Amino acid sequence: MRNTTRYVSIFLIVVLVIAISIWGPEAFASYKDRGILNKPHIELVMEAGEGYRYQMNANEKLYLLSRCLGSQALSEGEQNALTFYAGNADLGYEDLEGSYAFVRKYNGSSGREITDEEVYDICNEGIAELKELNILPEEVRDVNEASYNATLYSAIDVLEPRSNVAVWKIELSNSQKNADKENRLIDAYIDADDGKIYEFYARTALLWRDIDTDAIIEAWAAYMGLGVPAAYESDNPLLEPTPYFKKYVFSDMGDGRTIVTVGYYEGINELFLKIS
Repeated sequence: MRNTTRYVSIFLIVVLVIAISIWGPEAFASYKDRGILNKPHIELVMEAGEGYRYQMNANEKLYLLSRCLGSQALSEGEQNALTFYAGNADLGYEDLEGSYAFVRKYNGSSGREITDEEVYDICNEGIAELKELNILPEEVRDVNEASYNATLYSAIDVLEPRSNVAVWKIELSNSQKNADKENRLIDAYIDADDGKIYEFYARTALLWRDIDTDAIIEAWAAYMGLGVPAAYESDNPLLEPTPYFKKYVFSDMGDGRTIVTVGYYEGINELFLKIS
């Protein structure tokens, strides 16, 4: 009798183990789902951003920004130069409509970029560095919040939105129209991550014969962390609204290339370096 009872107990235990192994996982999963499904849940994250922006190298940033800037209006220097060189029908400005956009960031810095409180000091640090590299002459004055406007923009590849560059545009305020512009920065584009100056227009006491464009572009390429550029040759004499310029091409950007121009507007004595 005892053996029969023991065998029955073992049999029942085996049946129970088999039943648990078959229906147990499903029952547990169903119980867990009831605690998760159809209920709101809040998860705290370390960072909330305005969108993913992966780290681009210097060449990629330069190329993307050059494409996006083509949709912008001419700078004050270019507008003034057009007055001096009116009548040129073909100035070589490329129409870059399509998959690139240059838009103002009305919500300001996301916290990852240089803030509006920092941007003037960062710009002055960049000006000082360009002076040390003999890209800008020593007499160019610092910028300040009273005389300049700072606007944050995003240069975006519309077809690949994660490819975007945040830049600050620093420009002499419209309220300074009658102010002395001698030896002043007129405008510049500054990387909102590292403060590098992509392009600038500055009034100086220099004459065109004083400007060594090859030395400037070599120093600027090293400052930006770019490769060595080649001279850009063209038979079109009307690529710029001034006869005083030299163009260079940076080609180590996959299928793309960026043209960088070092030039000078006579009459307003303005040195410029721009990308296109």
